[in-house]
Amino acid sequence: MAKIKKIIKTITVDADKCNGCRSCEVICSAFHSTPKYSTINTARARIHVTTHRLKNIWLPVFAGDYVPAECGCRDKYLLDGKEYSECSFCRAACPSRDLFKEPDSGLPLKCDMCEGEATPLCVEWCLNDVLTYQEREEEVEEPVMMGDLEKGLESLVARFGLDKLTGSLTRLSRKD
Repeated sequence: MAKIKKIIKTITVDADKCNGCRSCEVICSAFHSTPKYSTINTARARIHVTTHRLKNIWLPVFAGDYVPAECGCRDKYLLDGKEYSECSFCRAACPSRDLFKEPDSGLPLKCDMCEGEATPLCVEWCLNDVLTYQEREEEVEEPVMMGDLEKGLESLVARFGLDKLTGSLTRLSRKD
């Protein structure tokens, strides 16, 4: 495989500056509504602000990759005398919680850095400069690109197994 240069996009969170205004959640949900900016439903946002209002603790967390199984870790973290479960800081959409899942369909959500925009809108709309957007160039192995069909089939195999999928495809191919 050949090495290619790839732009890596990152958003850095300075939790000490966050006041919990949740403008990042609002603009994210508006951007990802259909049609764009038609509704605000923060359950559709790809960023969630974990809060402990009495202790004035706010932590923005971005949606990461989907994981098909619950993690085995249930560690606890102590911050300023408040105990948090590891799930509070986890970026994954997983079966054990509803965070970062499309509310209507249950499909997992992932931060796409507001694809098509110059910078992620949560960064632009952040009132306290909590979020900082950066791009850097890295040399990586060129990935083998799968088409939509292969991605869909891979997902179906992971969910139902290869035997069930091939059986269903065989039955479908016999239909007139």
